[in-house]
Amino acid sequence: MNDYGVLTAPDTLRIERLLPGPIERVWQYLTDSDKRATWLAAGNVEQRVGGKVDHTFRNSELSPEQDIPPPKYSNCAGDVPMLGEVTACEPLRLLSYIWNKGSEVESEVSFELVAQQGQVKLTVTHRRLTNAEERLSVAGGWHTHLNILRDRLEGKTPEGFWKVHTRLEREYAERLAS
Repeated sequence: MNDYGVLTAPDTLRIERLLPGPIERVWQYLTDSDKRATWLAAGNVEQRVGGKVDHTFRNSELSPEQDIPPPKYSNCAGDVPMLGEVTACEPLRLLSYIWNKGSEVESEVSFELVAQQGQVKLTVTHRRLTNAEERLSVAGGWHTHLNILRDRLEGKTPEGFWKVHTRLEREYAERLAS
């Protein structure tokens, strides 16, 4: 399985990871605030259609490296809030929600889980990415966050988010241009 995300439509990025199971454990890392805070963002996700999503990103704190965002993302230093609304919830299988609800860059993300011989295939699909800059940021972001999730589930210490994201965003600029 390739770690890199692919565009499945002009506005849709799909990225997959094979993670250590069981599926219940991976689901907890998607839905439990304390566990999700170790790889993505803290905050509540009401597990029902129409439920509120409230994330607080602290990307600089996802690794002991405590790296700082590059100038392009200086607005992402410290706590970064994001609101959403659950659009699908099938426990242990599917969670989808509106991302940046009410903003001009509102989109939708889905997490699909499939058990595979003691491991879990996680597919993240991010839809309604309306411009190239947003696609690059989202591709680099999900790739980095999912690497951190895999590290956490494998008991490894992740690299600094911003260091990895900066490198991956450059790689995606080439990959998504072709």
